[in-house]
Amino acid sequence: MTVPRDPDPKKTEEFIHKVLGDTSATMTTLLAAIGDRLGLFKDLAAKGPATSAELAARTGINERYAREWQGGMMTAGYLQYDPKSRRFTLPPEHVPALAQEGGPFFFGGVLEMFPPLIGVLDQVTDSFRKGGGVPPSAYGERWWDGMERFTRGWFDNLLTEQWIPAMPDVKTRLEKGAAVADVGCGRGRALIKMAQTYPVSRFAGYDAYLPNVERASANAAAAGVAGRVSFHHLDVVKGLPQQHDIITTFDVVHDAVDPLGLLRAIRKALRPDGIYVCLDINCSDKLEENAGPLGALFHGFSVLYCMTTSLAGGGAGLGTVGFHERKVREMCAEAGFKSVRRVPLENPFNNLYEARP
Repeated sequence: MTVPRDPDPKKTEEFIHKVLGDTSATMTTLLAAIGDRLGLFKDLAAKGPATSAELAARTGINERYAREWQGGMMTAGYLQYDPKSRRFTLPPEHVPALAQEGGPFFFGGVLEMFPPLIGVLDQVTDSFRKGGGVPPSAYGERWWDGMERFTRGWFDNLLTEQWIPAMPDVKTRLEKGAAVADVGCGRGRALIKMAQTYPVSRFAGYDAYLPNVERASANAAAAGVAGRVSFHHLDVVKGLPQQHDIITTFDVVHDAVDPLGLLRAIRKALRPDGIYVCLDINCSDKLEENAGPLGALFHGFSVLYCMTTSLAGGGAGLGTVGFHERKVREMCAEAGFKSVRRVPLENPFNNLYEARP
């Protein structure tokens, strides 16, 4: 029997400060999302320091709102302030995270994704009481816009520069000409990048969310690769229409309604010497090893999107940290893959795997 103890006043005070810090960080994130949406960070990066009146004139916003936003961003440490000139500066060290669109450290896409998460909070809370979940269609275009911007940073800076070179067999096949499928392709940025880099290969993307497929087709046309890249509205669990040399998923399996069915369909659609490339969350099967800011972020995204959208379809609800390495190996084996290699990769967000039939 555990004997209740009196709370330690010092630890209570420390925890209150933590809650205050976390609450403040939430407000900071929402203010930063406004700054990203209105292009305020990018203006300060491109045109330099500004008073609230100058920022308002340069960006076409109301001065009073500009002043309050700058004050919030300064007190949070995002901007610097000179009391003499009353100008606010975006330090150059902060530009990669806040103003460098498409860069490897850019957080603008994540910032855009936060308001839609708050928008489904009532529905998620109701799911706590009744079960089920919130379908992907409930999140609105800004969610998908933010996801495209966030993951584009991976595809533009890491996919062909780091990830594929770390898989020599995959790289060789792409260079010689391969039939490639991307399952859960979203708006197609991964395939577009690969098509631009490997001109003799052909690519097909599949996604169960029709608006993403339509946008992916438009993106491919704009990039000038539509002749070698096609996108299709399809629930891949029901089967892929043809065989492929390489099949990829990028942060998809942990969201899936039927992750095992998805892996089985991928295995069936691979040629006998094919390779399945799986990027998914860098997490542990031991909850205590996920403690910290990233683990908290992953669980938040899980409750507010990844897990709940799977459960909305009556699915497995793996959640953001549910497809850890042990689960990857277990489910791939059950799906019929004979080997899984974790690719050496230094990335706080993701693990990369090669699976072979």
